[in-house]
Amino acid sequence: MRALIINCSPVRTGATAEIVKLVSEQLSNKYSVKSICIDDYVFAFCRGCRSCHNMAKCVMSDAGVIENIMREYDEADIIVSVSPSYWADIPGQFKAFIDRCTPWCNTHEPHATIKPGKKGFTIALRTGPNMPECERIIGSIEHFYGHLEIESVGHLGLTSIEYKADVESRKQEILDFCKSM
Repeated sequence: MRALIINCSPVRTGATAEIVKLVSEQLSNKYSVKSICIDDYVFAFCRGCRSCHNMAKCVMSDAGVIENIMREYDEADIIVSVSPSYWADIPGQFKAFIDRCTPWCNTHEPHATIKPGKKGFTIALRTGPNMPECERIIGSIEHFYGHLEIESVGHLGLTSIEYKADVESRKQEILDFCKSM
């Protein structure tokens, strides 16, 4: 069984990365784990040309970058997206990735597919104390999962986390969430 853990943040060393590390370590007892950071990939914004609605494939010159990430999705049995809040939603880099996944979106035919039966988990974090912002992030990622036909089976919202050091006080909560995966 394989797990894909995605750092949806452009920051490779912050609180989000620390949570990705904890989740990866915890799941390595049960899964073959691969962690990626969205910022490790360079790709352009979707142009909205809709060619993929007819071809189930992107026509942009950097389409192979997105295909490589989607290959990771295809090979995983579970996917865990860990996202911080950027103005009350997912970071722009991750949103740009989602936009580029339109060839795999199940709202048009033909569309590309990944293997069925995948389970999706989401961890959202934010610096402020209120949960609605985390819920919005979770909703964005679960909406994405739905269009890829990944079953959303669990999520965790973490408030009051700004820096890597802030994760320590929430470590047990994160580890307990990992037990559901």
